[in-house]
Amino acid sequence: MAEIAQWIEGARPRTLPNAVAPVLAGAGAAAGLEAFSWWRSALALLVALALIVGVNFANDYSDGVRGTDADRVGPLRLVGSGLVRPKRVLAAAFTSFGVAALAGLVLIAASGHWWLLAIGAVCIAGAWFYTGGSRPYGYSGFGEIAVFCFFGLVAVLGTQYVHAGRVSWLGVLAAVAVGSFSSAVLVANNLRDVPTDTASGKRTLAVWLGESRTRVLYTGLVVLPHVLTLVAAWSNPWLLVALLSVLLAAPAVRTVLGRARGLALIPVLRDTGLAMLLWAAISGLALAFG
Repeated sequence: MAEIAQWIEGARPRTLPNAVAPVLAGAGAAAGLEAFSWWRSALALLVALALIVGVNFANDYSDGVRGTDADRVGPLRLVGSGLVRPKRVLAAAFTSFGVAALAGLVLIAASGHWWLLAIGAVCIAGAWFYTGGSRPYGYSGFGEIAVFCFFGLVAVLGTQYVHAGRVSWLGVLAAVAVGSFSSAVLVANNLRDVPTDTASGKRTLAVWLGESRTRVLYTGLVVLPHVLTLVAAWSNPWLLVALLSVLLAAPAVRTVLGRARGLALIPVLRDTGLAMLLWAAISGLALAFG
């Protein structure tokens, strides 16, 4: 039986900044419209956290039963390592999706925007079919686009919308920036796994592009949020403080452009996630009080 620590590692806690950052940015953008609510933010955060844990367990299950985790460089996989029976990991995934659905339903009911139910259903379907089903889109190079949409545009603007009933142009810029950061995390992850994914037939975007072009893509995705910060600072100069995230992002970019491979890329995932979290926290405060 897997220990609690192994279940926690299987949930991939290093990916949690991808869930926290969009809620911080979206809540700050809502506060900028004088529409902040702490409990709506808390529910939005619960939805985002439950979804990302759910997709991580679903990914663990689907990759494990397909055998694509048999030779893996990255974090522990519960099914692939043989520590946990696949059905238990599948149950954990759908339990997480259920928590996200319930919290989202409460949030939608409170906001009165029932059409958001369709968005929620698409998010859960997207989480499952990333590596689940007969034709997972994550195996066809569309994972980064999905992350950009779900953990960038939908998460940030959805958080702002359930607070304020509308979105702002600064909210849109924040959504693009967070989505770019989130996609960069996945690009770094897939860059690390190019050799094993190629061998197992998993055609991620990194496999399609090749390592050299993937490194360029990663760099562009990390640079974009900082460019958008400079653009948004014309309206809110306090956003310039968010450029402190460069201190965390720059070492990660140097590592990627330095042609690091395998285990040497694991710190890149951590630093990219922390840079995103720092950027979102500062930007959220700047949007709220600037």
